[in-house]
Amino acid sequence: MKCKITNKPMQPFMSFGKMPIANGFIEKKNFSGEFFFNMEVGFNDELSLFQLNDHPKPEKMFNQNYPFFTGSSEYMKTHFKKYADFAKKYIKTNSKVIEIGSNDGTFLKNFDVKSHKILGFEPSKNVAGVSIKNGIPTLNCFFNKENVANLKEYLGQTDLICASNVICHVPDLNNLIETVSLLLSSDGTFIFEEPYLGSMFEKVSYDQIYDEHIFMFSASSVSKIFKRFDLKLIDAIPQDTHGGSMRYIIKRNTNNSDQNIKKIISFEEKGKINSLESCLNFKKNCEISKEKILKKIRSLKNNGKTICGYAATSKSTTVLNYCNINSNYIDFICDTTKEKIGKFSPGMHIPIKDMEYFHRNTTDCIYLFAWNHKNEILNKEKEFKGEWFSHVEL
Repeated sequence: MKCKITNKPMQPFMSFGKMPIANGFIEKKNFSGEFFFNMEVGFNDELSLFQLNDHPKPEKMFNQNYPFFTGSSEYMKTHFKKYADFAKKYIKTNSKVIEIGSNDGTFLKNFDVKSHKILGFEPSKNVAGVSIKNGIPTLNCFFNKENVANLKEYLGQTDLICASNVICHVPDLNNLIETVSLLLSSDGTFIFEEPYLGSMFEKVSYDQIYDEHIFMFSASSVSKIFKRFDLKLIDAIPQDTHGGSMRYIIKRNTNNSDQNIKKIISFEEKGKINSLESCLNFKKNCEISKEKILKKIRSLKNNGKTICGYAATSKSTTVLNYCNINSNYIDFICDTTKEKIGKFSPGMHIPIKDMEYFHRNTTDCIYLFAWNHKNEILNKEKEFKGEWFSHVEL
């Protein structure tokens, strides 16, 4: 499925090769029918936008068996509490609040359902079910014009729309932004957080790129995209989540001061973040990173060391398949998500084990795939005295 938000063709500058569904943890009996796509990335100069050239249909990724629950991380629960507190300054009593991609309701549960009318949109049936069970009003569908058409009480009357690590998942940005505009009141606010392009370039965290992450945004690209719909980026605030994210605040065209936005965009221009030159430099750095991690793993194995992976993340799928790291290198990956345990990693088919198995089986070294949750994990696993490592500097 092609990504297209302008009529200008986009030339890919790098391919990561054949890639499976990032969250497609698989049973052994299904290995032969596993889905793969060619994961290429390109740069849209017109919108300063880094994006996948092709991607699977959203229904292949977000379905009745989506194996990710926001509430499984204490760090993310704390983050979403702070995020909700920040967002509340844009609403009053009896406000209408919508979250796009509300997952298990971890963010929305911070809003008082007696004081506000809240609604989540979550396309993955199993995750939406958890949210509903927890008392969060949730629609099990994608957020688009077709699915909001009958929400008469929200059309033009929604005070706050929020999202986190979701907007980059949506291939039809035009439809999404038109839907946001349909719902927002005249003084309504749209706030969303996404992994930041500048942070990905700086850390060479190419594992941020996978089927769900169709776009990697910068302040420049967000400003240009929303301007086409008479919506204005009025502020951008750096976040620590996902290894470096940005929180974007959007309103209808207003006279709000945007001095901070001018500073950030100037920073991006000076650093050439929004240029094909930086993309090509990123490509070289990815290739260097790949060789470096393979050299590290081979050295450990040649010295008789055992290696396990920690956290069967979506991001790990990109690393394992791009670097061709299989069970000859990593014995198993431990995880807490029951939907993944007993299955195998997408593409490379490394077995996924529970945490009890990890604690029973001594290993020499751990590849930390969830490097962005380093502090939380290292604090949790203080008993482990071996070596931790990752493709991103710990």
